[in-house]
Formats: sequence, structure tokens, C-alpha cells
Amino acid sequence: MISIIIASVNKDQLSDIKENIAATIGVDHEIISFDNADGKRGLCEIYNEGAKRAKYELLCYMHEDISIRTKDWGSIVAAIFNEDQKIGLIGIAGSSYKTQVPSGWFCSAGEKKINYINILQRYKFSEEKTQHISQNVKNEKYSSVVVVDGVWFCTKKEIVKVHKFDEETFKKFHCYDLDFSLQVQKTYRAVVTFQVLLEHFSEGNYGKTWVEETLKLHEKWAADLPIDVEGLSKKEIFFAEKHSLKFFLKQMKITGYKKIEIFKIFWRSKLKNNFSLFLMLNKEIWRS
Repeated sequence: MISIIIASVNKDQLSDIKENIAATIGVDHEIISFDNADGKRGLCEIYNEGAKRAKYELLCYMHEDISIRTKDWGSIVAAIFNEDQKIGLIGIAGSSYKTQVPSGWFCSAGEKKINYINILQRYKFSEEKTQHISQNVKNEKYSSVVVVDGVWFCTKKEIVKVHKFDEETFKKFHCYDLDFSLQVQKTYRAVVTFQVLLEHFSEGNYGKTWVEETLKLHEKWAADLPIDVEGLSKKEIFFAEKHSLKFFLKQMKITGYKKIEIFKIFWRSKLKNNFSLFLMLNKEIWRS
């Protein structure tokens, strides 16, 4: 039995996902939805309230702009939690390495594949065609990760009681998933399952709010990062940090940050304590 928590901004999409859940979940469930069309409430606040209202032990947080393609996915989720009591978080996309430099959930370590994902991705902001993005290099039912993406993830009510979504720090719509993942993985195992497939109707949006919230996330977790459950080599770690740094600096510049402003932000951060990373950061900031 699963309690499903959704923050809604579109009544039609909410109606569609409710029908989709009823047709595919395969177990008793309830849907706890919140009308957030005005955007006045952050996802952390909504998700904490949803957990308090939930009558079932298993919780599933999801976006409304998806369609789940797997039949009896509720039974699959319950079976994973029952199979390994150390598992506290299940997603459909995540990474086994979380960088020290600011980044999203995704990461590249060169030839070493460290992102685990199974999703049908549509594109709202570009002309790209729908892709089935599947990366399961170990051919597992589920793989260990550090963080999961917030489009769809499942946990337990008892876990949210202890590891609440940080509504004091994250008052908007980004980083709630990464922060929650980082909390949970300290005590439990976080995994990405390849047994559940869903279609997502929109790709991510990396605007200025995302940049600001990601900086907050990395300030909060600076003492813990990086976190590696993959066992990367020093070369692979350096590649991952460099790749993520380039992407983040690019987004900072696109969203209006000046070079001197970027330098001051990172000078105030703990990143300057890592000489090699800060040297690389300097080169990337001032590169024309």
C-alpha cells in the first residue's frame, strides 16, 4: 500500500496522472495532491505535509507531467524495500558520485558510467525527439547511487519523519531531491531501479533559481562532499569534478553572473580549500 504525494500546477495533468496511477500501480493506494499553481509553496514544505497526511508506510513522490508505463509498479517498489531493509530511497535516475563542485544529480566520469537511469524522455524546450534513456551498465535490477532525481522517487514514512525535507533552506522547486538523498544515504542505501519505466514530458530547466539553490545545497553539504559509492579512480574523480564545474559555470554565465561575481562566490566557499579544484575553477572562470 502506497501513499502518492504530488504538487500540482496543472489540473489536466493531475487528472491524467491520477488515471495513469490507478491503471498501473497494482496495489492499494491513496493520492495526496496539493494545488500549487500559484507557486507560493516550496516542494519541501509540500512534501513534508504530504508525509504527515499519508496513511500508508510507503511514500511515492512524483511530478505530475509523467506517465508510468510499467504495470504493477507498486508491487515492484514494495518488493525492493522488502528485499533489502537497508534500502531507504528508490529512484529512476541518479548518480553514484556527488561532486564537491556545484552540480545537479547527473555526473560524467569519462568512459566510466556513473549515471543510472531508465526513462522515456520527451523535450518541451527543444526540438529533440523522445528518447528512451537507459543506462544499466552492471545489468542489475537496481544499482546503488548517492542521489536520485526528483521526477519520481519512493521512500518510507518513518524515514521522512527523521529526515525531513529541508523547507527552511530550500523554499522553491530545486534541490529538494538532492538534499533529501544526501540525508537518507547517510543511514540507508539509495538505489535506482530499472524495473520501473516512466515517460517524462519535460526536460530540466537550469535557470538562475536552479543555480542559486544549488549553491545553497553545496554550502550546506560542503563538509561531506564529494561522496563516492562507485569506487572511482583519482583520474575519474578529477574528470567528474571538471566536467560538472564547466557545466555549472556555463549556467552561471548564461543566467547573468559576471566573472568577478562568480569568483567572489567561490572565494567565500569551502572549495578554495581544495587547491587543485580552485586552480581549475580560476582557469575556467577567466577563460574567455
